[in-house]
Amino acid sequence: MNLLSSASVFSFFTLISRVLGYVRDILIAIFLGATVYADAFFVAFRLPNTFRRLFAEGTFNAAFIPSYTGERIRNKKNSKKFADEIISLLSLMLFFIVIFVEIFTPYFVYLIAPGFYDDLTKFNLAVELTRITFPFLFFVSLSSFFSGILNSNNKFAVAAAAPIILNVVLIIILITSFFLDLNFAKNLSYGVTLAGIIQLIFLIFFTKNYYQPSFKIKTKINSKVKFFFKKLLPSIFSSGVTQINILIGTIIASFEVSAVSYLYYADRIYQINLAIAGIAVGTVSLPILTEAIKKKKLINVFKIQNKSIELSLLLSIPASLGLIIASHEIVNALFGYGSFSADDVYHTSRALNFFGYGIPAFALIKVLSNFFFARDNTKTPFYLSLFIVFLNVTISINFFKEIGFIIIPISTSISTWFGVIIYFILLNRKKYFTIEKTLLKNIVKIILSTLMMSLILIYSLSFFAENLEYISKFKSIFLLFIVGFVATIYLIACYLLGVLNIKNYKTN
Repeated sequence: MNLLSSASVFSFFTLISRVLGYVRDILIAIFLGATVYADAFFVAFRLPNTFRRLFAEGTFNAAFIPSYTGERIRNKKNSKKFADEIISLLSLMLFFIVIFVEIFTPYFVYLIAPGFYDDLTKFNLAVELTRITFPFLFFVSLSSFFSGILNSNNKFAVAAAAPIILNVVLIIILITSFFLDLNFAKNLSYGVTLAGIIQLIFLIFFTKNYYQPSFKIKTKINSKVKFFFKKLLPSIFSSGVTQINILIGTIIASFEVSAVSYLYYADRIYQINLAIAGIAVGTVSLPILTEAIKKKKLINVFKIQNKSIELSLLLSIPASLGLIIASHEIVNALFGYGSFSADDVYHTSRALNFFGYGIPAFALIKVLSNFFFARDNTKTPFYLSLFIVFLNVTISINFFKEIGFIIIPISTSISTWFGVIIYFILLNRKKYFTIEKTLLKNIVKIILSTLMMSLILIYSLSFFAENLEYISKFKSIFLLFIVGFVATIYLIACYLLGVLNIKNYKTN
């Protein structure tokens, strides 16, 4: 297996999904802007969507793949029994969670957006929309199970393509609602749950060659299944620390008008970089890293770990500098239309700028936590994630009154970088990881290539400044050209320096 090619396949479908997600969000920005209806929908979508990210973007896999792979290596029949017990219990648990939240929705909305309670119209709207969207959690979480089966068999394309369905459904609903003059927010909420159902059916169909589920509810739970569920909660919290920080940010931001929307739009932009540099690399490396550890191939283990970090930095460092330098132009080109005013662009771009500083850290957290998960160690990442969240909350609350919502991306980036540093210290102490000289040399080459790219980006933005203004009709086309041009320059520089070579990322 080749880490680069597998990550490229995963990234390709993820990129399509995120581009369609941008189209969806551009339409939401045009039709809803940063209004009460937008805030209510984003809060309603935030709760199930956070769970989607926690389960779908490698977090469920962090607990499932090491256990399932271990069973598959020992005996294929046992792996089938193990998977059947997991999906049966998971379905039952999810059903009761959804019912519980549907009954007590107002309390959950108050928890994630307490600032809405001062405006009962907005609060009640958020409650209504959350009740419509929350069943999405049931379907998307089961979808993550089937994605885990595919990823365990080194099949990444279908699992990466599945989220495309959500964006396609919501785009169709937005366009239909516009032409038929329907309620945008309510129809979007129904579309979220509908997309979850379609996505689950899609994944079941493509997984049937590797696994066909048999639902069995047993009174006595297998010890291996107990061990899996014991690992699941810590792994959800650990792998999803960035998403948990964003959810906390939403709670705090709800006390400032339109801040929830600003953070949402900024989050949508930087998430594509996280998806490619962190989630893609972490997802494709976990199965092969787990297998190497189970088979005690230590040389291969350290090679996979070093190459995972290198590939993550190869993708995240240029993305970080790009977002820092061009945050205003990016937000303006993507969302600066219709109801989304120039003032909205300014505030969103400030949030994106500070998120940009944390991009390499967000990506590395995903990769580094795998080094523990692959060894069935979920406790260490869990405790470290608790520290990251605590630090983030402490900074955000202490400075929110002085600085406003902008402290949220600042504190998220700072706390995650602290987490990365501690991860490296712990990995070194436990002798889980050894830095190779090749990695250090290639990081220097990546930084040099990024600096050259950044200089060209600054010049390009200055040269096309008039074409990138808020009133420009074709600003998105000019931005797309600039991004494509500087990205090509960066990749060529990395290739000439010997970093971007497909042979370097072979894992066997």
